[in-house]
Amino acid sequence: MITYEYPFNERIRTLLRLEDLYEKFIFFLHQEHPQQHHIALSTIFEMLEVAGRADLKSDLLQELERQKQTLLGFKSNPNVQAERLDAILADVDRSSAALVATQGKTGQNVRDNEWLMSIRGRTIIPGGACEFDLPSYYAWQHRTAQQRFADISNWFAPLVPLFDAISVVLRLLRESGRSAKAIATGGSYQQMLQGKVYQMLRLTIDEKLGAIPEISANKYMLWIRFTAQDGDMKPRPFEGEVPFELTLCNF
Repeated sequence: MITYEYPFNERIRTLLRLEDLYEKFIFFLHQEHPQQHHIALSTIFEMLEVAGRADLKSDLLQELERQKQTLLGFKSNPNVQAERLDAILADVDRSSAALVATQGKTGQNVRDNEWLMSIRGRTIIPGGACEFDLPSYYAWQHRTAQQRFADISNWFAPLVPLFDAISVVLRLLRESGRSAKAIATGGSYQQMLQGKVYQMLRLTIDEKLGAIPEISANKYMLWIRFTAQDGDMKPRPFEGEVPFELTLCNF
């Protein structure tokens, strides 16, 4: 099964992009080849571009506080598992406290490092990080994998609270939805949303069908058009019925 996610607003779109970059970063950080560590470092630079919005930290803090108040409202509900609720509340409190403790603009430690900024300036140029352009970076790449791992981890460390908060917010958002089975007729599906505001859509489909969803939505209408890929990967309309599972998520 493949799960596709579609954000309904720019804030969730930004969080999903950062989550995707974080997953890429962690993968390449734990590899050993210098080229793989180059991608891990370049991914940090991409994170700074995406997370450059000054209000991202405050948005996350507000969202965590709002979630905390909502969850506290379930305390008196006898149908709620108290231990699980307490664990979630503890995660929210921990993430909020760590985020509050961070100082300055997101990634300011990287921006203040002239050497890293020189690498960042060259990596945006195609082929700009060659050894003759950045001999000191080339020398760094010849350090042991353990040394490079430690350096990159230290440069990333101040960003950890931000990505921890993003993880908590997106987890709570995903768990807030209720799944329903649906069928697209003739490769197309429409659903009226009655003006209700959602944050994210999740669509799960059997990969064996070969159907790829193209999603568009606003607060009134959801439209999903399924396509398939030819041998040259060019999308074409999918013909026939497409069963899938739909989850509309909202805090």
